Amino acid sequence: MMFTGKTKTASVFCLLLAFNVYAEMKGTGDLGIVIERAIGQVKVINTSKRIDIGSIEGLGDLSHASAVFSRDERYAFVFGRDGGLTKIDLLTSKISKRIIQAGNSIGGAISQNGKLVAVSNYEPGGVRIFDSESLDMVADIPAEYGDERPLKKSKVIGLVDAPGQQFVFSLYDAGEIWLVDMKNPAKPLIRKFRDIGVQPYDALITPDGRYYIAGLYGEDGLAVLDLWNLDKGVLKVLSGYGRGEKKLPVFKMPHLEGWARAGDYLFVPAIGQHAVIVIDPDNWQEVTRINTYGQPVFAIARPDGRQVWVNFAFPKNDHIQIIDVAKMAIVKELVPGKAVLHMEFTPRGEEVWVSVRDEDRVNIYDTDTMEMIAHIAADKPSGIFFTSRAHRIGL
Repeated sequence: MMFTGKTKTASVFCLLLAFNVYAEMKGTGDLGIVIERAIGQVKVINTSKRIDIGSIEGLGDLSHASAVFSRDERYAFVFGRDGGLTKIDLLTSKISKRIIQAGNSIGGAISQNGKLVAVSNYEPGGVRIFDSESLDMVADIPAEYGDERPLKKSKVIGLVDAPGQQFVFSLYDAGEIWLVDMKNPAKPLIRKFRDIGVQPYDALITPDGRYYIAGLYGEDGLAVLDLWNLDKGVLKVLSGYGRGEKKLPVFKMPHLEGWARAGDYLFVPAIGQHAVIVIDPDNWQEVTRINTYGQPVFAIARPDGRQVWVNFAFPKNDHIQIIDVAKMAIVKELVPGKAVLHMEFTPRGEEVWVSVRDEDRVNIYDTDTMEMIAHIAADKPSGIFFTSRAHRIGL
């Protein structure tokens, strides 16, 4: 076959174009985002290289922001306090779509198959569910309760995904847990569990997707729903765990999605106390209590379950303490700086990234030596979220 000059030029151009496209291809498994709360921006980061690779602005009020990821790890869905739901493309560092779906939001979740994104709202209350591709709303579930007309409206907290295309959440004002089956998005099936306790303030689902656990602010204790045995209803556990102790002012509510399942136990921040409570999930009894430097906010387990890293509420929010699970004791105390807000482990746990808001940086620690090995500058960083969350229930 004979090639003309034009044909050769075109062939070379096509090869160069293909090479450039290939060169621009990137994986997503080592990406993540850091919330820069004060400026309504997120920083896209590469965890393997420990660098930031771009910033995305225009995300509104991120004072209590959280995020979930698409199954392919390319997109992050960021939930803002102003009711904003923003879909961002991590490969291009651009906003794909942004909507304002409510007046005041408190977090969200993505469904088991990745096709639905749910948002929990304080105002107007309730949960709204969207198509993850288009962000078109597919369901609006008002959190209305009571016997009088008009019905009362409740703030919604503790929204998580669950197996079987389900979402679970709690009604703060009503003291209820709702389970929503979204197998048919056009006809959500709602099952309500009433009288679970006073003022559930946050919740988690265990990593196997079986137990939904809500913390109670209005009384000591936890409310546990076994998703494998719904007919048993909600079990109240640890009732009165603070009885007889001096009540302390609560400077910041614990974040229960940060609860740790490590080894055979759950490690739970005690509300208003300087302690982490260790629970045996086989019988929901307290095993021991580990005294801490301050009021715990997050107690997060390293992926292998050997360590639990704990940060604290103001005014003692400059410290981190590390619990050795085998010893059931604190083995290391760190002082990263003022206002330690969040911690995130790399997928296999060799590092943990720590946001230090008032120092405008993210510290990176080796979890074996527990020494700081690097840091990244960030503007008032808060939440840190890695794409490995895309493949974990409840995150």
